[in-house]
Amino acid sequence: MEFEILGNKDTRSGFGEGLAELGRTNENVVALCADLIGSLKMDAFKNENPDRFFQTGIAEANMIGMAAGMTIGGKIPFTGTFANFSTGRVYDQIRQSVAYSQKNVKICASHAGLTLGEDGATHQILEDIGMMKMLPNMTVIVPADFNQTKQATIAIADHNGPVYLRFGRPVMPIFVKPDADFVIGKGDVLQEGTDVTIIACGHLVWKSIEAIQILEAKGISVELINMHTIKPLDVQAILKSVGKTGCVVTAEEHMANGGLGDSVAQVLAQHMPCPQEYVAVNDSFGESGTPMELMTKYGIDAQNVVDAALKAISRKK
Repeated sequence: MEFEILGNKDTRSGFGEGLAELGRTNENVVALCADLIGSLKMDAFKNENPDRFFQTGIAEANMIGMAAGMTIGGKIPFTGTFANFSTGRVYDQIRQSVAYSQKNVKICASHAGLTLGEDGATHQILEDIGMMKMLPNMTVIVPADFNQTKQATIAIADHNGPVYLRFGRPVMPIFVKPDADFVIGKGDVLQEGTDVTIIACGHLVWKSIEAIQILEAKGISVELINMHTIKPLDVQAILKSVGKTGCVVTAEEHMANGGLGDSVAQVLAQHMPCPQEYVAVNDSFGESGTPMELMTKYGIDAQNVVDAALKAISRKK
């Protein structure tokens, strides 16, 4: 199957455009940023709504506390900084002031995973999906491209409750239609197949599309699910697909421990045990390098998806 490429753009720009649109259509939306306006593409919202934008400086814990307080007055705060500083640096504030209190805060995290690139391991984070999905009341979303990130940004404003929205820095192909529906908690089946299921999120959806071309040349029929919502997980989509194919590959720009793969494994262990292979970073911090170099070195490239699919198929009885 051919996937139409609609352009190339970073997912953080999708967040910026979605936030700007919300600024024009929802007067309750406010934005807070920890000194990274340009990196988070929040300029348009700031310029159009200066009275609804708050520059907190490099004080992420204060930003989360301020956002939690704003919800009490009916505001819908969107916080913006790098994924590492959105989670690891402020986990206590998120746990106590947002998740436990069920505050309507949207934690928007850019530069996630390895593809932050040259800034290196101290700015990259590969454990944030696990950290956030374990929090009660938290919704976790990892959109696949520019269009879907814009759609997700707009959609979470209507969702009542805490949300973690994860996106990235590198320019990647756009393949989600601009008018596609974004439904929180419902995976998108991008292609149907019979030999192996690939369940991916974020940048690994495109890498899985690249892998499909190689697998199809080998005569292998692949079903691909873009699992943009990690929590709540689309259990029925997983079971329906794996019921056909009998094996699965999960692919994510995250640590193997605690991410999408573990969520899928829990579902399969409870309902439909079958061979599963992980494409994820194996218990390691990252390093400096170009995004694509790092994806290859740390085992989350298209060829890794191909190899995992072949291994999963070989394990079927």
